[in-house]
Amino acid sequence: MRRTHRDIDYDLRRSGRHKTASLYIERDGKVTVIVPDYLTDSQIDELIELKRSWIYKGLAEWRDLNASRVQREFVNGEGFPYLGKFYRLRFVERQSAPLTLSGGYFCLRSDVVNPKAAFRDFYREKGMERIPGRVAAYTAKLGLEAPSVRVMELKNRWASCSPNGNLTFHWRALMAPRTVLDYIVAHEVVHLVHANHTEAFWGTLDRILPDYHDRKEWLRQKGAGLAI
Repeated sequence: MRRTHRDIDYDLRRSGRHKTASLYIERDGKVTVIVPDYLTDSQIDELIELKRSWIYKGLAEWRDLNASRVQREFVNGEGFPYLGKFYRLRFVERQSAPLTLSGGYFCLRSDVVNPKAAFRDFYREKGMERIPGRVAAYTAKLGLEAPSVRVMELKNRWASCSPNGNLTFHWRALMAPRTVLDYIVAHEVVHLVHANHTEAFWGTLDRILPDYHDRKEWLRQKGAGLAI
């Protein structure tokens, strides 16, 4: 639900899993507020007012970090990231798949009408090859069974955890370095235990990924460049 409190526009989500409220600045610069079902509208307005300075600061930081957002073109020689490394694009006449990674190049078949879709499908396929194993590794550290995993387009987030415990990851996460992708995975796995970002959440994440701070900071600073 889209709402406005004075000059602050935000998306409101109510959740039975959340015991406390959480505020986020999403990847696209939108403000999202997740609250327990029992909070009234007036209590939510009070929360927004209390967090006004934090929201202003977060939006200003988002604008600074996204000022140099990368706009990639589908032309010979353009660089595209995969697991933190950049590979130049090369058009080829014959190959079975629309897009392959071969010989240090992204090879795109020249008759492909929608190059972005070809890249999206490539990252999704690679994500399904890699991410379930990383999810299993981190759930094992917490004594949990590995849930189902999907890799697809997500509107504003790198990943999400559904109320029934299924995990979904944005295909763009496959552009990030392996260490950062692991942070995204571990972060979402901890949401299987803690629905929101309480001290207990960060404490559990620290237990299974002690250097998460550095990985989180990389994503904060450079995540805007992981785009097509």
